[in-house]
Amino acid sequence: MRIIFMGTPEFAVPALEALHAAGHEIACVYTQPPRPAGRGKKLRASPVQAKAEALGLDVRSPKSLKSAEEKEAFAALAADVAVVAAYGLILPQAVLDAPTHGCLNIHASILPRWRGAAPIHRAVMAGDKETGVTIMQMEAGLDTGPMRHVVRTPVDRKTTGELTDELAQKGAAAMVEVLSDLSAYPLDQQDDAAATHAPKIDKAEARIDWSDSAETIERKVRGLAPFPGAWFELEGQRVKLLLAELATGRGAPGEVLDHDLTIACGTGAIRPLRLQPAGKPAMDRADFLRGRAVDVGTILP
Repeated sequence: MRIIFMGTPEFAVPALEALHAAGHEIACVYTQPPRPAGRGKKLRASPVQAKAEALGLDVRSPKSLKSAEEKEAFAALAADVAVVAAYGLILPQAVLDAPTHGCLNIHASILPRWRGAAPIHRAVMAGDKETGVTIMQMEAGLDTGPMRHVVRTPVDRKTTGELTDELAQKGAAAMVEVLSDLSAYPLDQQDDAAATHAPKIDKAEARIDWSDSAETIERKVRGLAPFPGAWFELEGQRVKLLLAELATGRGAPGEVLDHDLTIACGTGAIRPLRLQPAGKPAMDRADFLRGRAVDVGTILP
């Protein structure tokens, strides 16, 4: 097929690689413009742009697709289909309609559950037993289009980072499979009444509330790892909690119960496994405590 590929972050790279390896003609790659990054705030190309250029593919990075010129340029590519994976820009109806077979999206949830910007984070934080990827025919609504294929995987105790990597690979394989024979994957309408929404993670959500249950906090830790990272304050400084385990113990919410930094929650307790103090690299609990002892009985805010 003649394909337009549209994606931006690392999540989209395996799909681009897989489509290229499968022998499809990639007419053009669309990605978001380079963004300032690092201490020097130099412009950095997206992971998709970097991969596309390494593969020798044409790249376009418009700030918007709303202008008549951009719509015409997109349509002029005369694509059979557009493949979209975490592109990050709204596609006008003219863009959705331009390819012969429309636009197919790799969405990182089992639709209609978790429509929106942060489906993996939300699935982990909610305690879902399984998640997956849906190959969806795009329409104007937010992740409301009919589905062509669903691939499932257990959440287990995976972090959002681990699931993102896994679903990127599964989504890439699923898209190649669907494009090998579109007629074998007929459209299946979503049940709008069963839909749930996955809004972007708000910074205020990342702070740990020790009055929550240990199970809720442990899920939050996994759901926000590695980014943006659940955090708490210790001696006035922010500490990210990147991995934790459920533990036994009782006390006031936020109370440090032992020298292993077991912390009481609203119900139950958790024990940090991996932490990141502000301005420092991530480290295991033993290394963290070697650098700063935390007295038993300390109440974390």
